[in-house]
Amino acid sequence: MKGARGRTPAFAFRSATKAKRLQSRSAEIEQRRLHVPIMDRSIGEPPPFVVVVQGPPQVGKSLLIKCLVKHYTKQNLSDVRGPITVVSGKSRRVQFLECPSDINGMIDAAKIADLALLLIDGSYGFEMDTFEFLNIMQVHGFPKVMGVLTHLDQFKDVKKLRKTKQRLKHRFWAEIKEGAKLFYLSGLIHGKYTKREVHNLARFISVIKPIPLSWRMAHPYLLADRFEDVTSSESVRLNRKCDRKITLYGYLRGCNMKRGTKVHITGAGDFSLSGVTSLADPCPLPSAAKKRGLRDKEKLFYAPMSGLGDLLYDKDAVYININDHLVQFSNTDDNNASKKQGKGNDVGVALVKTLQNTKYSLDEKLDQSFINFFGRRPAAQSEDSDMTGTLESNGHSSSECSSDSEGDNDDDIQPSDHGVDLREEVEFCNGRMRRKAVSANFQDVDDDDEGSDNEDDSHNEDSDDDHLSEGSLSSDGSGEALDSDDGTENTSKWKKSLLARTLARRSASLMQLVYGQASAELDNDSGEEGSSDEEIFVPKGQKKQVKNELPSFDDIDAEDCSKFLKVELRDWSNEDLIKSIRDRFVTGDWSKASLRGREVDENGEGDEEIDGDFEDLETGEVHKSQAAESAAGKPGVHKEDELKVEELRLKKLALKAKFDSEYDGSDLSGEEVDNEKKKSKREQSDAGGYFDKLKEEIELRKQMNISELNDLDEDTRVEIEGFRTGTYVRLEIHGVPYELVEHFDPCHPILVGGIGLGEENTGYMQVSLKRHRWHRKVLKTKDPIVVSIGWRRFQTTPVYAIEDRNGRHRMLKYTPEHMHCFAMFWGPLAPPKSGVLAVQSLSSNKVPFRITATGWVQEFNNTARIMKKIKLTGAPCKIFKKTALIKGMFTSDLEVARFEGAAIRTVSGIRGQVKKAAKIEPGDALRRKGENTEGIARCTFEDKVLMSDIVFMRAWINVEVPTYCNLVTTSLQPRDQMWQGMRTTAELRKAHNIPIPHNKDSVYKGIERKVRKFNAIEVPRKLQPLLPFKSKPKDRPKGKKGSAVDMIPEIMNIGEKKIHGALQQLHLLKHEKTRKEKIKRGLQKKAHEAQKAKTDEITRKRQREDRRERYREEDKKKKRARK
Repeated sequence: MKGARGRTPAFAFRSATKAKRLQSRSAEIEQRRLHVPIMDRSIGEPPPFVVVVQGPPQVGKSLLIKCLVKHYTKQNLSDVRGPITVVSGKSRRVQFLECPSDINGMIDAAKIADLALLLIDGSYGFEMDTFEFLNIMQVHGFPKVMGVLTHLDQFKDVKKLRKTKQRLKHRFWAEIKEGAKLFYLSGLIHGKYTKREVHNLARFISVIKPIPLSWRMAHPYLLADRFEDVTSSESVRLNRKCDRKITLYGYLRGCNMKRGTKVHITGAGDFSLSGVTSLADPCPLPSAAKKRGLRDKEKLFYAPMSGLGDLLYDKDAVYININDHLVQFSNTDDNNASKKQGKGNDVGVALVKTLQNTKYSLDEKLDQSFINFFGRRPAAQSEDSDMTGTLESNGHSSSECSSDSEGDNDDDIQPSDHGVDLREEVEFCNGRMRRKAVSANFQDVDDDDEGSDNEDDSHNEDSDDDHLSEGSLSSDGSGEALDSDDGTENTSKWKKSLLARTLARRSASLMQLVYGQASAELDNDSGEEGSSDEEIFVPKGQKKQVKNELPSFDDIDAEDCSKFLKVELRDWSNEDLIKSIRDRFVTGDWSKASLRGREVDENGEGDEEIDGDFEDLETGEVHKSQAAESAAGKPGVHKEDELKVEELRLKKLALKAKFDSEYDGSDLSGEEVDNEKKKSKREQSDAGGYFDKLKEEIELRKQMNISELNDLDEDTRVEIEGFRTGTYVRLEIHGVPYELVEHFDPCHPILVGGIGLGEENTGYMQVSLKRHRWHRKVLKTKDPIVVSIGWRRFQTTPVYAIEDRNGRHRMLKYTPEHMHCFAMFWGPLAPPKSGVLAVQSLSSNKVPFRITATGWVQEFNNTARIMKKIKLTGAPCKIFKKTALIKGMFTSDLEVARFEGAAIRTVSGIRGQVKKAAKIEPGDALRRKGENTEGIARCTFEDKVLMSDIVFMRAWINVEVPTYCNLVTTSLQPRDQMWQGMRTTAELRKAHNIPIPHNKDSVYKGIERKVRKFNAIEVPRKLQPLLPFKSKPKDRPKGKKGSAVDMIPEIMNIGEKKIHGALQQLHLLKHEKTRKEKIKRGLQKKAHEAQKAKTDEITRKRQREDRRERYREEDKKKKRARK
């Protein structure tokens, strides 16, 4: 046993209980992993990740956004207005949005948030704004949530701070879920959050992935980051209140948007799109090259509403924002200037313009300069080298200037002809010309020698492999800077000869030789990317030796025989050689390629021996050589090969989709993935296999759709598929009310949501609604409430009901407590399962908690009915054996005919039925009494009823739901003004000081019942002996009458009358005296109470002052104790 125990492998189970527990845990994890797969319809780059920063006022929302923007872009943000887009990684962008404090802005922000940062004042605690926003997000999809505690530096006691963190964390968990992330910001340093805490928060944001919400995935929408009014100024001048034409810009999210889609602008209404245009991405992702991080130049940001970003992208232009203090004056074209000013240009003017072109200070130039380690590189160069005029270098090496690209280094140094970065190149859009010293001299030489255009010559230099850096020429002896102004006539002859020698040493450009002068239009970057860094280590004069001697590659005696030097393999100045390869390029004649293939086949050498067939592993498509393609046309080849190729391609796509879906986001290699699979030891269950298979089918379907659409041109694809998500689009909308432009506030988000098919119609919607437990009052039927469903917010008057067992919806006057009820109202239709949020007041200071009710849409059915129960009562007017005439229940014989056969009942429980209207004869007692005989019904009962019985009938009638729907147009009024819709009855009574009407019939009255006296039961004399003694009637004695003497009145004599009168007077005096004393005591009591009230008031004031003084002293003692 010991040996077997010793041979037990590590990590093996020794307890069956533990093995069962771990197996159950693995099964639970596997089941939690399973969910209904959703097809990700996004193609290409995803839109920016929206981070909404929400919190009460003065809690630090703007400061947090500024610190995060500073962390990502190294830029200081002065004011936070509108969306702010930054590049946070190689494949991720983040868009920050500050959530306003009003309820409308909170609702709009919750509908577009991918992540919500809930800022909480730790020194104060939770506020209602946080809980309101949480409830809003729960209704509209509940995206990712992270709490952030601020103002923690106000705690001086560490123990109290720890307890506060613990208490707020558990309260936060109770509202969201166990383990919800709560981040802590300890305090401020120089008015900013610490860099380490901001860095940690940014790391948390970077790993969060958005949740695919059903409503957003089914509707296109965008968060407008730019708003413009493009109405003609003449129309506005003629009528300031005319309808406007606006353009909205933003990243498309959700699903694809097709042309002609109707959209809803929150707070404004529904509109039709007049035009949709895709624009260049203003904040693009960095290049796809593999890099560990981002360069500073790639840390882009875009916030046009906040005043950041120098570029504004439009449909047909790019606008550059230049500060006023940076604008000097535009340099005119040299040719135009010569026409206007003539040939006699002043040298001083040229020097002043050269000085004005300087953009960088001396310190910046020194910081960006570098030391020359190799003779062939420029001695010193900075980004503003084109403005300095000259750069000194070693004498004979100044003409040899390399254009090696620095790759992914952070250096912005690019020794090219222009020597500027991308931002500076865009300055051409403003008409500002960069005047280069060397390029100007090149133009003089080219004009003299070749006679070509100046602009073409300057671009030809960009396409060369070895660039001549501008301003790198210097005199051999004096070392003084050369004049870069080509307009002056003081250029020396030796300078031109130096330029000629430099051009002679430059290698020939293959691109220029093949494509001619048109190659000069190519971008300069292509030349830089094609350069080799190995040229740095070529000795001086090596190029000259290579050109003259043309060494062989088989030279084993060379210093480095494995190194491939950049040499001229052929003399490309020969026209015959150029013509021989001209057809190898795009501009050549491709028909000759087939002739070359035939010639090769005749010689017995096919393309298979040279290149061979190859297969695209991404798409599964097999590319065949020329010989294979020619063989395919022969009758011996079957068409079944094409089917096999297509099947193989689909399998490849499915395999690729499975790999991407399973290992998306992981950096593990193939071996590490296999190791992780071996470690898991989890057997794939049937459910898991079906789940993976379903995901493969969905991904395969997506790849097939993509492959079909990729074969179409762009215009056709947009017409069929629409604009894809992640595209930066420009929406043009006509007929917008002028108030939207006049009261535009960039601090409030502008949400533009697409309206689905049928959602633009209005009708009756049935929703399941529950009053929020924190809302103090119950909701009353037909009281107006503001409802948020989908993109819209509107006011309506719902009718509440509850479903009975028989399926009938019975109307409720008030919402029930702690349970859902049925609500029906009129409004724009929304699909089932859409979230519903109800708010009764949009004001921020009227109610402590503004969320009134929450729920979801059940259906929209115009045939649904809500019934109301009524009770009709009547009384018998004439009774027969089992039949009675009932009056007071109906008002006419027509109503009686309507309710024939209806069930009735008495209060005592006797059931009956309405037969028909009663016919009263002329001689009937009712007619003789003159009573109204209309509406008397003849009814039958199961027993005889009494005249004192009350007969009632229960009936159901349809309740009419008001067709009232008022769109909430908060964007068409100033933000400081509260939107006012229909008011409730209680608000109207309070505003107009109207008392509640008093209906006497609605008042509960006390029930007064007369005591009924029953006649004595007369027992027959024959039955009396048989009864027990207790039940036998007792003999009652007859009452004795008084004697006649007692009934004689007593007559007083004169003396007795006097005595009786005196006694009455004494009693009168006594009563009067008692009354006066009572009045006097009442006055004394009132005076005493008034005096006592004054004394009590003085005592209360004194006690209040004493308490204030005592509390003040106690507070001072506590403060001294803390110190």
